[in-house]
Amino acid sequence: MSLLGFLIKKYANWKLRHLPESQREQMSGLVAKDPQLFKKIGEEIEKRKRGGERETKASLEVMKKYRAELQALMQQ
Repeated sequence: MSLLGFLIKKYANWKLRHLPESQREQMSGLVAKDPQLFKKIGEEIEKRKRGGERETKASLEVMKKYRAELQALMQQ
């Protein structure tokens, strides 16, 4: 594992600390597979929040937009 991969995994685990261990491992594995996709998703959610949209609604809408990419990651 590269240093960048290690740091991404640690950050994801910290950010998802409220989830059960199994879900946290699954999510950090997905983030490690394609960090650029999750960076893009995060930036788009932040942009919508700054525009006045609630975080929950912004997250759901952005996740719907990237549903195909996320499903492809989960099947790898």
